[in-house]
This record gives sequence, C-alpha cells and structure tokens, in this order.
Amino acid sequence: MDEEYPDQGTEDKDQNISTERSGSPASPEGHLRPSADALPPTGDERVDAALAGLSRLRGAPAEEHVAVLEEAYGRLRDVLGELDAEPDPDQRRP
Repeated sequence: MDEEYPDQGTEDKDQNISTERSGSPASPEGHLRPSADALPPTGDERVDAALAGLSRLRGAPAEEHVAVLEEAYGRLRDVLGELDAEPDPDQRRP
C-alpha cells in the first residue's frame, strides 16, 4: 500500500503471487517458452552471444534482471548499428 495512493494494490489482496509464479513460463498460446540457452542459432555470433547472456536471468533475483536485459539490449543495439553502417551489397548503383 502506498501513502500517496492508499487504494493501490488492495484490489488483489487475496491473490497468491507465489503460487502463480511457481508455474512453468508459457506463451500466450499456452506453449512452453524455450530457455535463453536453448534458442536456435541466429547465424550471427554477436547476436547469439547477446541472447546467451539472457540465460543469466533464470535463478537471478529480480533486482538483477534490469542489468542483464540492458546488457543484452545494448549488445543487440550495437550489432544493429554496425549493420546500418555497412553498405548494402544489394543496392548497387548503375
């Protein structure tokens, strides 16, 4: 409960978060999601390395998730930036 918003969070006070979080992670379609270390290779070692870093999320405290996600995001952003800087071989000038 928050002093500024005293009613916030009280609507689900009978909700058991621990029970809900103990289940297997599933996609909206109900299929189990693969763990980050079981993802198929992308064909780019830099992208694969960034995605492999996500395996550190499993078992890590929630407080550490932001840092892990920011690191993976930064690495993927760098890869995309490098790809944008490379000339496109398919766009040949006449």
